Amino acid sequence: MPASHTAGSHYFTLHMTRIGILSDTHSLWDDKFAYYFTGCDEIWHAGDIGDIALLDRLRDIAPRLRAVRGNVDHGEVSRQCPELEIFTVEQIRVLLTHIGGYPGRWASGMKRMLRDERIDLMVDGHSHLLKIIYDNDMHLLHINPGAAGRQGWQQKRTIIRLTIDGRDIRDCEVIELA
Repeated sequence: MPASHTAGSHYFTLHMTRIGILSDTHSLWDDKFAYYFTGCDEIWHAGDIGDIALLDRLRDIAPRLRAVRGNVDHGEVSRQCPELEIFTVEQIRVLLTHIGGYPGRWASGMKRMLRDERIDLMVDGHSHLLKIIYDNDMHLLHINPGAAGRQGWQQKRTIIRLTIDGRDIRDCEVIELA
């Protein structure tokens, strides 16, 4: 949230952006999404949403929702959500997709796209495996928030909160959902 301050005769603005990240809900709404994402400026859903109503509920929580479709998304979800989104938050260039791979095992064509687009933060889902990995070769942070839904074989349901502050990505929290 922006905060303005005056210091002597200088005026400056402090700004940071709180982000909530989830993936692979497979139509499951959990009231904990609202609990943990209240206060976030943006929510990012990395695909396999399942039901368009879930996106409507997420839109009620934060001022901005960014969502991409996954391999199980059809109908209205597929019509409203692109396969991939590239955008900038603060000074961080972000790529959001469903199937992207991870450092050392990028999906076909992904490594080139990450380089060409000068991506700082790559977020994807699909595997249902929580991963937060810094890629020293690509100079980017990769995040897979794991699965927030119950469908699949994962042992734990997880979501992520973090802060983007200028060029810094910080305060990353992994939240386990019971």
